[in-house]
Order: sequence, then C-alpha cells, then structure tokens
Amino acid sequence: MATNILMPALSPTMESGTLARWHVKQGDHVEAGDLLAEIETDKAVMEFEAVDPGVIGKLLVAEATQDVQVNTPIAILLEADESMSETPEPAPGPATTGPAAPASETPTAPVSIPGATAPAAMPPTGGRVFASPLARRLAAEKNIDLASVSGSGPHGRIVKSDIAAVPASGPSAPPQTAARTDIAALFAGREFLEVPLDGMRRTVAARLTEAKQTIPHYYLRRSVEIDKLLHLREGVNAELAKQNAKLSINDFIIRASALALQNVPEANAAWAGDRILQLKPSDVAVAVAVEGGLFTPVLRNAESKTVLQLSREMKALAIRARERKLKPEDYTGGTFTISNLGMFGISGFDAVINPPHGSILAVGAAQRMAVETGDGGITFATVLELSLSCDHRVLDGALGARFLAAIADVLENPVSMLI
Repeated sequence: MATNILMPALSPTMESGTLARWHVKQGDHVEAGDLLAEIETDKAVMEFEAVDPGVIGKLLVAEATQDVQVNTPIAILLEADESMSETPEPAPGPATTGPAAPASETPTAPVSIPGATAPAAMPPTGGRVFASPLARRLAAEKNIDLASVSGSGPHGRIVKSDIAAVPASGPSAPPQTAARTDIAALFAGREFLEVPLDGMRRTVAARLTEAKQTIPHYYLRRSVEIDKLLHLREGVNAELAKQNAKLSINDFIIRASALALQNVPEANAAWAGDRILQLKPSDVAVAVAVEGGLFTPVLRNAESKTVLQLSREMKALAIRARERKLKPEDYTGGTFTISNLGMFGISGFDAVINPPHGSILAVGAAQRMAVETGDGGITFATVLELSLSCDHRVLDGALGARFLAAIADVLENPVSMLI
C-alpha cells in the first residue's frame, strides 16, 4: 500500500523548512536508513533518511522549495509491486516559495517519520478549528475568521496558502507589511539594498524580541584580574605546543563557569513557565557567530571535563555551527550561556538572555590598567570586564551576585580549574 513521506520536524521548534536537495528520484528503490533528502531548518541543514523500504513513486515537492509545513506530504513511497497508476496522489502541502509538483485531492496513508508526529483527523470539531501557527497569525493580521476557511492541509488543516487565498476583512495590509512600506518610504530617492530575512535571522529576531519583552532582565558587572590566569595559560600552552594545541582565555572561562554552577547550584537553573528547573550537571552554552546569525551550542557535563577537553569540543562544535551541521541536541538545553566579544576589542557589554536559560555572561576584552593595591598603592593588572544578565524570575539579585562572584573567584585563582 502506498504511503506518504511527510515533512519531518527536525527540531523542537520547527514548523516549516526548506527542501534543499533530493538524493532520490522517481523509481528509485530505497531501504530503511537510505538518505532521501537534505532539509534546511532555521538552524541547520540536516539529512533525512528513509524509515521503510520501498520505491519512490513520486516527488511531490521540488528542490529549493521553502516554507514546507511539517507533516506535509513531500513524496509517495510505493511497495515493490505497486505503480503510481494504481495509486491516487495526496494534495500537496503548503509549500509557499518555489515550485511544487501537482497532485490530486486524495491522500494516502501517512508513513511514520522520526521526530514528526503525523496529525490526527483535523476537521473542525465542537467549534475547534485546526490550523498551523503561521496560518493563525496571518489570519489574525488579515482579520479573517478561521471558522470560515476550508483547509487544504493534511486532514483538512488550515495552512498558510489557505489564508493567502482569502481577502482580508480588516485593514488592507498586515501591520508588518504596512510598517515595512512606511519605513521604505523614508528612504525614497536614496540608494539602498533590501536584504530579505532567511529562516535563521527571522528566528533570532523573534526569540530575542520575545526575550527582551517577556524576561525581567537585570545586570551585574564585575572586573576580574586575570594575570595569574594568563601566566598559567602561558605555561600550559608551552606544553600543549608539542601536541599542536592551544588554549584560549574563553576555554578557561567555560571551565570556570561550569565549576561556578556547581558551587552555586541554585544558579544552575532555567525558567519553565510555572516552575524553575534546577539542573545538576553544568551544561554550558557558548555563543558562536555564523554568517547571518548565531548559534549557542551546548557543552554538556562541562564540570567533569578538563580545559583541554572543553577546548577541543568547543572547536568542533564551532566548525559544525559555521557549516550549519549542528543537530538539535547540539544546541538545545542548558541553563547558562557565555557570549564573548573580547576578540573584537569590545571592553564590555550586556547580553540578552537566551530563553529558557536563567542567565548569560557577557565577556569583554582583557585590558591592562592601573588598579589599587591592598596597601593603598597603585599597580598595573590585566583586567577582564564581566557582565551577568539574569532572569529575575530565576535568580534574585543576591543569588546572581553570588554566582558572578563564584565565576570571578575561579578566574582569579585558576589553579582550582586544574584540580
């Protein structure tokens, strides 16, 4: 019996993705585990494998098609003795950008896909209307009653294309479109380049806007003298040169933060809506800049790893991040983030919390400056500026201060990192 291969959910927040490339064509025999396609999410380009054996009867979505909704049929899988002439095709899902192959109205049975939950029957029931989150948002912007819209998605679900086909009953243009037009009008007659938002930039914009609007941020700042750390690093790197390895200051900051999360366990926490989750291991996220945005891969169990192990793992994650090859488990979870802009000469800054994390540490550049000694004299020291952004729902002021002090204490007494 023919089955539909559905667009998978490759991350916990994925609602749609781009079918970047097919690795099969119509008529190909596939086995479970064979590579079918590459799917681009807002975070990465990921490989999509077959679950069941069979023959590719038809590809329903063309390469480079964007905004393909999760659980939309993207191909038909036949049994070995079937042919497409005997099998009705499903209606195509809401692929909004790029060509999609035509299909008839009759869906076939869905195939089970890891990470994707096939929808149950979705006709309106008891006044409830089934629609994708994007369709609901667009309907609200156009002042459209969802109950009056017929869904063309799987099992009658209302999708983006259904809303696009309905004339707006409210304002003539959605608020975002109107705002975009008004802003563009300010630059009439001036030469400019309009840069469309890709999935990553849209996600970064949405998450950080949500973070600043919904998280009660407060900021704690502290200067840390790191001459002992620099001296220790110099000696360690002299030995590591024999292995063609080298540690950065950021590697030590990761290790110091992981130990501080163990020393102040109440700070190792995330906001979970109606409760606080206190994590036992130190799962530390580190911001990595990539073209068009950033990732925050997570170093798990960082408290149990040496500085060298953390350095090597971080380098590997950074490479995969820049190649857009991170898996969801590489960048989800954790309670705490490090964002270091010191390499760009930034002396200090305040970072936006990465939800659901309870805090984020902003690290500036190390600077040589005059400091007062304990006996009232003046000397010069290498000073690092740290700023801890805290979610006040998770870390009260005193707790945030204890946590930042614990980070500073490890950095100023770096031998503790090697024990």
